[in-house]
Amino acid sequence: MRRLDTGRLAVLGLRVAGNVPGGLVRALCAVAADVAWLAHGGGVRQLEANLRRVRPDLRPRELRRLSRAGMRSYLRYYGEAFTLASLTRDQIEARVRTDGLDRYAPLLDAGETIVLGVGHLGNWDLAGAWATEHVARVVTVVEHLEPEELFQEFLGLRERLGLTIIPLHKNGGDVFRDLVRAVRGGSGLLPLLADRDLTARGVEVLLFGEVARVAVGPAALAVATGARLAGTTIWYERLHGARRRAAGSNWGVVVEFGELLEVPTSGSRADRVQVLTQAWVDQVARGIAAHPQDWHMLQKVWVADLDAGRYAATLAAQGRDA
Repeated sequence: MRRLDTGRLAVLGLRVAGNVPGGLVRALCAVAADVAWLAHGGGVRQLEANLRRVRPDLRPRELRRLSRAGMRSYLRYYGEAFTLASLTRDQIEARVRTDGLDRYAPLLDAGETIVLGVGHLGNWDLAGAWATEHVARVVTVVEHLEPEELFQEFLGLRERLGLTIIPLHKNGGDVFRDLVRAVRGGSGLLPLLADRDLTARGVEVLLFGEVARVAVGPAALAVATGARLAGTTIWYERLHGARRRAAGSNWGVVVEFGELLEVPTSGSRADRVQVLTQAWVDQVARGIAAHPQDWHMLQKVWVADLDAGRYAATLAAQGRDA
């Protein structure tokens, strides 16, 4: 039997979902989530392993219920991403509620860019589309996806929403240099999905009491440029009444902007990056703990789950011992 090409299916979804009623897309994604959850494949098992660290108090049946809610949230994100380009500005505005944004106003008014450490939570594309209209320019990095056709579809979608995209290739390229230029380009937000390491140059932090590996980007950028940094959490909420009708959906998101972190002035560069990384991760971890079903993490994050040999090679490449 020929292997299912999920990448091609995603391309098809992006191309046709805008012409399909949003309610139908959401229903299909909910069914797909339940099918994947029942199949209990590797991604769902890893999701449950991750959630077990977030909620160690849960009994097995409760953990399974949480992972089902997690898969529905995960597929809800994709259903919304597929139809996001077809939404009106009013619908996008009705779907997003924020908390803590007012503390950023003085810096944005002064022409500064704020770096945001973001977790794979809720719908970050929807949050970005809203922010380009209501806050400031938004610059971000996206992982280069395979097949190339899928990457180009997502790239085009995000650019149509007004986001400025810097592609992240496996070799890293000049991404960091581009980010530094973006920070120095005037008022804006620079959110970076960073709750797992994609480049093998990450930082070890404590996450729910265990050592995990996350991306170095947010803290390294703040240390290099002096930009302020904060953790950002996004989760789903049920909509009702007039807001639900205006949104055209049962679901919206809350974007919680964390408190601004001071860049340390003492210690080595590596030490300052370490301190800042732990600080924004702690902010995001509080959001994950409060809304674990919306943490779309079906990959390995904790060091204990990684292949020991490969991880030792990664540390050796960084000039460290395992």
